[in-house]
Amino acid sequence: MHQPTARKDPPSLQPTTWRELKPAQRRAGLAAWLGWLFDGLDMHLYTVIAAPFVAQLMMAASPSDPTVKTHSAYIQAAFLIGWALGGAFFGRIGDLLGRSKALSLTVLTYALFTGLGFFAETWWQLLIFRFLAALGIGGEWAVGSSLLSETWPKKWRPWIAAVLQTGVNLGVLLAALTTYLLASYPPRYVFLVGILPAFLVFWIRKAVPETEEWHAARKEVNDKPPKIADLFKGKTRKITILTIVVCSTSLTGWWAFMFWNTQFMRSLPDLAAWAPADRERLVSTAFSLVIGSSILGNFFAGWLAKTVGYRFAIMTLFLGFVCTVFGTYGIARDHESLMRWIPLVGFCSGVFGLFTMYLPPLFPTLLRTTGAGFSYNIGRFVSAGGTIFFGLYSNVSDLRHALFLTGVLFIPAAIAMFFMPDLEDSR
Repeated sequence: MHQPTARKDPPSLQPTTWRELKPAQRRAGLAAWLGWLFDGLDMHLYTVIAAPFVAQLMMAASPSDPTVKTHSAYIQAAFLIGWALGGAFFGRIGDLLGRSKALSLTVLTYALFTGLGFFAETWWQLLIFRFLAALGIGGEWAVGSSLLSETWPKKWRPWIAAVLQTGVNLGVLLAALTTYLLASYPPRYVFLVGILPAFLVFWIRKAVPETEEWHAARKEVNDKPPKIADLFKGKTRKITILTIVVCSTSLTGWWAFMFWNTQFMRSLPDLAAWAPADRERLVSTAFSLVIGSSILGNFFAGWLAKTVGYRFAIMTLFLGFVCTVFGTYGIARDHESLMRWIPLVGFCSGVFGLFTMYLPPLFPTLLRTTGAGFSYNIGRFVSAGGTIFFGLYSNVSDLRHALFLTGVLFIPAAIAMFFMPDLEDSR
């Protein structure tokens, strides 16, 4: 399929400092970063308070009740499925209507339905709200990353990826801080904080213009964009399939770790005598350690990509996941030992920051948000099944064994990544 091309400045004319960036580029960068920040906030508000809130909704005696564990997994699975559908749906919207309009719609969607989680009275109502919120969160990734890949200088991409992913990490830290500060309140109150991103929409619609590359591509095809089926035709087919494999395996491993590690820590024998509020504060602190180390991992990943290229950088960090997950859960540990090990797992998650700048340019301009959104977020379907599987597995054995197995998933991810092109080869 012919890929429309837009006029680009030669390397000698591309900005090399912040001051040389155009105002529109700066606003696009800020809009995407804020979108990522609130994305991380709304994404993880439920993750941190899942067990106690679901226990409350189900009127269960304890968050460790097996039925609570199962239903909280169902809710998280619905969220991941919504994320996948949202990535595909809003990805298509981004190619049809433009990046700026689609970005506004995604932020408004996840802010509204995260806030509605406050009003949930049953576990299935919470499941619906989380599913709908996830539509916007999944879409924001594809639209925001495409917006920046089309507006910012190419040589800056590894560092842009690190900064964007740091926005997500800071949003997750805000989620942990929210639950920490509201530990004495009913869990539902944390969802009210998730409404804040809605106010960002008004600024985006006014300040962020559509990209020149998108406009040029639309004109070149006479406003008749390619179809979704074109993702599986020609050279694009290989990219689509490999991206699905890479994202499905790696995201399943990461999300299983992020979701079940908090549940695992609550069940540690040395915390059994702790007061519930103290236990929740420890869980929030552990969560913050993981995300704090992720921020360092983002910039290490950016440096590695500048040094050896995207492909080998991503492969290296996948193998890092294998080693750190096996080391963390290979033997029984108390909470003090876990607090030293789990930041190492978080450090490797810097690999997902590279996805933001690596994946979109692999696809033709008018399939960019569609392709990146579909291929990346289709992994959420697999992640949803993986989240339930690892949760149900723990009913037979324990969560440490299930978490140990998540490390295996990064092996096929690294193998599939070996067959992916370097970014320069795809343009």
